[in-house]
Amino acid sequence: MQEYDYEYAEFFYYTPSDLDREGRLWPVRAGRSRAKPNYKVGPKRIECYSLHFIHDGMLQLEHDGQQIELRKDDLFCLFPDRTYHYRMLPSDTPLRMSWLALDGDRAKPLLELAGLIPEKPYGRKRATPRVKETAELAIRTLAEVERWSPSAALKLQSLVCGLLAELIQDTASISSPEPAGWIDECLEYMELHATEGISVQQVAAFAGVHRSYFTQVFTGQIGMSPMKYLQRIRMEKAKRLLRETNATITEIALSLGYPSLYTFTRAFKMYYRMSPQAVRATEG
Repeated sequence: MQEYDYEYAEFFYYTPSDLDREGRLWPVRAGRSRAKPNYKVGPKRIECYSLHFIHDGMLQLEHDGQQIELRKDDLFCLFPDRTYHYRMLPSDTPLRMSWLALDGDRAKPLLELAGLIPEKPYGRKRATPRVKETAELAIRTLAEVERWSPSAALKLQSLVCGLLAELIQDTASISSPEPAGWIDECLEYMELHATEGISVQQVAAFAGVHRSYFTQVFTGQIGMSPMKYLQRIRMEKAKRLLRETNATITEIALSLGYPSLYTFTRAFKMYYRMSPQAVRATEG
C-alpha cells in the first residue's frame, strides 16, 4: 500500500469497453485502505456507485444531515451526485476498508434490490464473510487486469453480479412481495414457457406460494384461472402460427407442447369451435 495524508491505500482502475456497456453494469475502480488516526474524506460527491466494506474499526458516515456510526462487518454505498463525508472514529483497531465502485444503468435498481438506496445507503452486518470474499475476488481480479480483453470483462461482470446476488439474497426474506409484483412476474413466466407444457403448480412454485392461494389471487386479478390463461396463450399462438406460417398442423401441435396432433386438434376445436384446418382454410 502507498502512504497518503490520511491513509495507506492501493487503488485499481478499469476502463469499460462496448462489451461492458452492453451488459449495463461494470466496475470503475476498486481498492483497499488502512486509515491513519486523522482519517477523513469529504465533503465530496462521486459520479458512480461505490460499495465500501468495513473490515475493522469504526467510521462515522454523514449524509443528508444524518450521522451514522458504522463498524466491522457493516457496509455503505456512495451514490452519484450526493454529498458525503466520513471519518474514522476512535476504536481498539484501526479502520480497514475495501471498496468497489460500479457504473451502468443496472447498478441503481440492483442496489435497490439489495436494500441500498440514497436515503439509507448503509447496511449493518451486511458485509458477511461470503460478501467480503466475493468482493475481494472482484477487487483482486480487477487489480490483475493489465490490458482489457473480452474474457476479463466477462469475468469481472460475473463477479460483480455475484457480489450483488449475495447482497440481494440477504434481503430476500425480509418481506414477502406484494401479489401485484409476483402476478406480473408470473404472467411473463407463463408467456415465455406456456408452450413447454408447464403446469399451474410449476407457476405457483415460481411465485413461491401455495397453488390454491396462487389460483385465488391470480383469478381475482386477471379475471380467469391460471389454467385458462395458459390455454389462452397456447391457443392464440396456435391461431397465429396457422395464419402466418406454412408449418404443418402436426408441427404446430408439437411446437405448442401438445403430445399429439389429436390432442391439439381436440383442444383447438373446444376453444374456437372450429378445427385448425378450417381456420387455415379461412385465411387462405
